[in-house]
Amino acid sequence: MKKTLTREKSIFIGLSILVIFVTAACGLIIPKGESPATAPQPQNTVAVPTPVIISLPEAVVDEQAVLINLYAMVNPSVVNITLYGTNRGEVTAIGQGSGFVYDGDGHIVTNAHVVQEAEQVDVTFSDGTIRRGDVVGVDLHSDLAVVKVDNMPAGLAPLPLGDMEDLAVGQTVVAIGNPFGLEGTLTKGIISALGRNIPALTAFSIPQAIQTDAAINPGNSGGPLLDLSGRVIGVNAQIETSSFSQTNSGVGFAIPVSIMKVVLPDLITKGEYEWPWLGVRGGDLTPTVAEAMNLTIEKGAYIVEITEGGPADKAKMKGASGEKTVDGRTVEVGGDVVTAINGTPVNSFDDLLIYIALQTKPGDEVTLTVMRDGKPIEVRVTLEKRPSNLSE
Repeated sequence: MKKTLTREKSIFIGLSILVIFVTAACGLIIPKGESPATAPQPQNTVAVPTPVIISLPEAVVDEQAVLINLYAMVNPSVVNITLYGTNRGEVTAIGQGSGFVYDGDGHIVTNAHVVQEAEQVDVTFSDGTIRRGDVVGVDLHSDLAVVKVDNMPAGLAPLPLGDMEDLAVGQTVVAIGNPFGLEGTLTKGIISALGRNIPALTAFSIPQAIQTDAAINPGNSGGPLLDLSGRVIGVNAQIETSSFSQTNSGVGFAIPVSIMKVVLPDLITKGEYEWPWLGVRGGDLTPTVAEAMNLTIEKGAYIVEITEGGPADKAKMKGASGEKTVDGRTVEVGGDVVTAINGTPVNSFDDLLIYIALQTKPGDEVTLTVMRDGKPIEVRVTLEKRPSNLSE
């Protein structure tokens, strides 16, 4: 395994460089063999004041050392992925993205949207080694994919995965990837928000996405978002842009590590992941809806629509059946309000989606505690495999 600097050595080197830089930049010229106190002063000139050497705060130096060490440790396991397709009978490069080493068997994690149109895939490692890759698994619902490389260069360490429970808004994070084809680029930022829902490559959404202001640009897709311990907490996937620019505007999104942990093992062993499906559309219970329906509860997942023929429909769940106006606001009323699933409280529609996505699988029976017509009841639903699109 490639040797890396320890944290203590990195800080020492960083401080040494700092002293050299500040000393060289101070602008004081001392004749050889003389000290500032004994050096002769030019006649009829204004004396130059002794310069003040300003040192960086210890916390800044410490973070520099951490970032330098993290990059040295992680970058060898981050790869550039080049996609090839047939154009007018010739195989040419059609795109580029990022990825990272997932295990010691040559599996590389990236985004589904990076490789889904590729006929051939080349993986370039940080030392310039290029290997042909085979796409072994793609999941459009989570925008995750796995590429397999045979004869991976020696000494590459798989990147460890972090935990959602350890993340907090304001936490410093790092993205490493290949924006605009510029290999091995590190950018730093913070977690701007947690628990975002972002669009998938299907009609469904991806829950628990991580929002960050670390610069993510075209080519970063598929690369890791890392905490300062070098653990992967997400796969960089999307950026929020204006209609005039496709570059980063300070709002980027990563597929969360919680989704990675449930999807990636099946992509490697089966080539696909089967998502559980309830078959409802809805949102959070609002005070206006609660007042319109004369409810005494304040929180829950309000069911607006039931997908015909889906699991919820088969279990006789109810969606909105009419409208009512309260204080000038017209809202849909009559739908079930889910307040718990298998005994776990549901305070929002996201709570319902996340539980089903991460805690269940197709074929599982779940018990929903539902407020219907002002009374709590229990509804048992057998989940099914999520269709690739809602028209199915």
